[in-house]
Amino acid sequence: MGARLHKLIHDLRTTFWLVPAVLVSLGVLAAFWAVGAEGADWIPDPLLALLYEGGESGARTLLGAIATSAIGVTGTLFSITIAALTLASSQMGPRLLDNFTRDRGNQVVLGVFLGTFAYCLVVLRQVRGGEDDLFVPRLALGGAMLLGGLCIALLVYYVHHMSSRINIDTVIDLVRRDFFAALDSQTEREPGRRLLQPEAVDLDWSDACPVPDPRNGYLQQLETDDLADWAVANGARVRLLVRPGDFIMAGGCVALVWPPDAEGAQEAVVGATALSARRTSGADLEYSARQLVEVAVRALSPGINDPMTAIAVLDQLGSALCRVANRTFVSGVTVRDGRVVLLRPVSDYAGLVDVSFDMIRQNGAGAPSVLIRMLEVLALVAEQERDPERLAALVSHADKVMSDGQKAFANDRDLQDLHQRHRALGRVVAHGGPARRTGP
Repeated sequence: MGARLHKLIHDLRTTFWLVPAVLVSLGVLAAFWAVGAEGADWIPDPLLALLYEGGESGARTLLGAIATSAIGVTGTLFSITIAALTLASSQMGPRLLDNFTRDRGNQVVLGVFLGTFAYCLVVLRQVRGGEDDLFVPRLALGGAMLLGGLCIALLVYYVHHMSSRINIDTVIDLVRRDFFAALDSQTEREPGRRLLQPEAVDLDWSDACPVPDPRNGYLQQLETDDLADWAVANGARVRLLVRPGDFIMAGGCVALVWPPDAEGAQEAVVGATALSARRTSGADLEYSARQLVEVAVRALSPGINDPMTAIAVLDQLGSALCRVANRTFVSGVTVRDGRVVLLRPVSDYAGLVDVSFDMIRQNGAGAPSVLIRMLEVLALVAEQERDPERLAALVSHADKVMSDGQKAFANDRDLQDLHQRHRALGRVVAHGGPARRTGP
């Protein structure tokens, strides 16, 4: 249940409707409070006179105007926004629209406009005319005017906010933040420490019991502690075959459990995992990287042909690899009481480099500026990364870039520039930085 609870919390944090729903509820409660507080002894009469001095007819007109304007502007504004986002998604990719729906600024603006509409409706029904039953809640009317002014200010803010949000550089920076957060959660600040990995554990799984999963979807949440606790309690060990981001087909094997007669193995595995209809960032490190890569790949398509965007993505990917230069990827081995109870696949440096550069290199083989910048980024990463295995992964990608460039470049000068960057990377790998230097 822990995995499902964490999935629910994650979904609530990223959903679009939660903040607007809370603000609408607050607007309704504020309206009832303001109406109920009318005539209270602690409110001075001069203040009420300052807030509103009109009669019942004017109060109805004022509240109706604010409510009509708020709901009208809300519908128009967000209709135009959806149209703009539809056009932007064709260049940046539909999966990046989550960055707009998760944006707290958008949610607050929608919530305040709808909350103002709800506030005015509640107050409007309390306004009464007639000589014997006249009631004009002046305090509530003052609140309505304040909310109307706030809506005007938020309208100006929203126009500026959205115009900057659909800028490609801003989108890249937003995705980069999610990528860095995923990196921090999947790595530890212990440079040079070698953590035990699943492939280094020599255990016999030949007679282990395969555990199928009856569900269908992407693995979103995994509670390793819950699964390790079950293994300890039942004297068993578990080897997971999937990690967050993997797609699970109904009935497919997701784990191996030894001994094969351990009771409740399927229930334990299913209970420690939560699936979703789509991949999300967070525990899924590669998905966060692929969001950045998608921006670059779309920019390199013939219909867009924007190598500058691809170069900006390469810079951010290189910054991410520099971020993990002094960090160690988390271990996929869980040990309890000196015994291995859980093995699970985890992300590693070589896989992260593959995800970051392979698709951009394949789609940008005909763009000399992109391949040249890729070698420069690899050299800048190598300047901070001195681990031999990680440097070997960087050199491997540099060799792939050289191979593609030799086949695709028609201009000899471009090929010379590519060779120069490749040699510069070799020097940095062999002798260290700085990577930025002149000369052959």
